Amino acid sequence: MFVAYAIVGILLALALSASATLTFTRHEAITASMSKVGVPGSWFPRLAALKAAGAVGLVVGLAVPVIGSAAAIGVVLYFIGAVITHLRAKDFEIAAPVILALLAAAALVLRVMSA
Repeated sequence: MFVAYAIVGILLALALSASATLTFTRHEAITASMSKVGVPGSWFPRLAALKAAGAVGLVVGLAVPVIGSAAAIGVVLYFIGAVITHLRAKDFEIAAPVILALLAAAALVLRVMSA
């Protein structure tokens, strides 16, 4: 199970790192999507920091199981919030946050099972 966690955790960490970087730099596609659902621009740095923290936590979780579990829980909650935000704004382009939430849930299950 540890190898499966390592693969899922690292892939998810890479995706989160890319997303955090794009959010920090206010990439047009990211800012357009976030603005479309009503996320204020002042929140972008905080949301990017949360994604970056999740990525770091998943990687640290390779050595410290409790950190990996906590990071996966945080990422699941982050993307559940993203899905809810999209749905409340009647924006049904939710594939990306749903997939990332499911990957984070898989990382959590795998991390717990491999500890």
